[in-house]
Amino acid sequence: MLNKGIDRLKNGEFVLIYDDDERESETDMVIGAEFVTGSQVATMRQDSGGLICTCIHPKFSDKIDLPFMYDIMEFAKDKFPVLGKLTPNDIPYDERSSFSLWVNNRKTFTGITDNDRALTISSIAKLCKDKRFDQFGNEFRSPGHVALLRGADGLLKKRQGHTELSLSLAEIAGITPVTVVCEMMDGRTEESRSIESAENYAKEHDLTFLDGNKIIDEYLKLF
Repeated sequence: MLNKGIDRLKNGEFVLIYDDDERESETDMVIGAEFVTGSQVATMRQDSGGLICTCIHPKFSDKIDLPFMYDIMEFAKDKFPVLGKLTPNDIPYDERSSFSLWVNNRKTFTGITDNDRALTISSIAKLCKDKRFDQFGNEFRSPGHVALLRGADGLLKKRQGHTELSLSLAEIAGITPVTVVCEMMDGRTEESRSIESAENYAKEHDLTFLDGNKIIDEYLKLF
């Protein structure tokens, strides 16, 4: 199943990744950012329903000089004390959030349409693939409508969230390690989709459903 998921990610298709019962217990719809189209953003928005985020490998994040939002808040809290009160130090399943900046490509209009978000997402992957890191500020503006997530240094060796799971799978697949993740929500229960519901969705839409622990095992063997 893992090999099938790797092949599908390489072909620009969605895969579904479940993290773990002891973590978020969530399934994310995942795709390589370099392949994203407006139609695929629409699928994530309509069928998945969570937050559409772009995950960036730490080696790229370092080159861009991309900060964690946590670090921005720490730096600015003396001037804006409320930021110190908002410190995310009580996440029950994690040490701290992987959130960074929110951006739009400068060629977008509002930035929120499916096509606008697809342009922002795919152009981030292209910038990283082409190693044009010094052009980041020329191509993107902030705030925007695409949330950037910075992968932890060492990826799954350090943190085992969907950010790291998706980026590690991209590395295994040999594609540009910039990915898109979107949590699968359930409009009926108003909660996250259960693992059974997510597996049924995968079967109905001919998608590959992956256990995050299998990705961890494979990544730690290879890297």
